[in-house]
Amino acid sequence: MTDQPKTKKTRCLVDLRNRILTQELAPGMYLDEAELAETYDISRPPLREVLNQLAGEEYVILHKNRGAQVSPMTHKTLRNFFVAAPMIYSAVTRLAAMNATTAQIMRLEDTQLLFRASIRGSDAAERALLNLRFHTIIGEMADNEYLAPSLRRLLIDHTRIGMTFYNPRNPSLASQREEAAEQHDEFIALIKAGDADAAATLAIAHWELSRAEIESFVTPQGMEVPLGEVPHILNTKGAS
Repeated sequence: MTDQPKTKKTRCLVDLRNRILTQELAPGMYLDEAELAETYDISRPPLREVLNQLAGEEYVILHKNRGAQVSPMTHKTLRNFFVAAPMIYSAVTRLAAMNATTAQIMRLEDTQLLFRASIRGSDAAERALLNLRFHTIIGEMADNEYLAPSLRRLLIDHTRIGMTFYNPRNPSLASQREEAAEQHDEFIALIKAGDADAAATLAIAHWELSRAEIESFVTPQGMEVPLGEVPHILNTKGAS
C-alpha cells in the first residue's frame, strides 16, 4: 500500500499503528517494551519516543509504572463514538467540499481506486486501512485544527470496528460494503463540485450505513439484535 519506512523507529511507529488499527494488538492490552524492542530491533529510548507519539495520537495510553496500554474500547467510548460520529463526519465533509485542493482530490481518487480493488479482494485489514486513508484525506481537505484531533480519534475506533465490517467471512454485509464503496465515489463527485450541503448530507448517510459495523461489533456471535436496538445497547449502564 505504501513505501516501506526507511528507519527502524519509523517502521516501528507505522507497524504499531497498523497492528492497533487491525486489532492484532487488542483494545486495552498492555504492551511489553522488552518484547517490542526485540521485535523491531530498536533500543528503549527511541521505542519510548514512538510510544509517546502514539499516546499523543491516542492510539495508546501511558500509565505510570505500567507502561503503554492500547486505547480501550469500552461501553463508554462506544457510546460517545456513536453520539459524536455523525456530527463530526458531517462537519468535516462539509468543510472538505469547501476547501479541497486539486492535489487532494487526486489523492482521494487514487485511494478510492485502491479501496475498490480491496473490496474485490479478501483482505479485511487492507480494506479497513484504505477506508481510513480515504477519510483521513477528507479530514485534511477540511483543514480545521479543531476538528482534526476529534476526527483522528474517531477514525481509530471506526477502523477497529471496521475489521468486522470488512471481514470477508461476514457475507451478510457484502451489499453494505459495496454501497460504502459507491458512497465513496459520491463523496469524490460532491467534493469536486464544491457541493458542501450535499456532501454533509452524504456523510450522515454514510454514517448510517456504518451502524451495521457497530451492531456486529457489540453483539456476541450467534445473537441477533435489530439495528434499531444498537442505541439502546450503547446506553445501557454498567457494560464494558
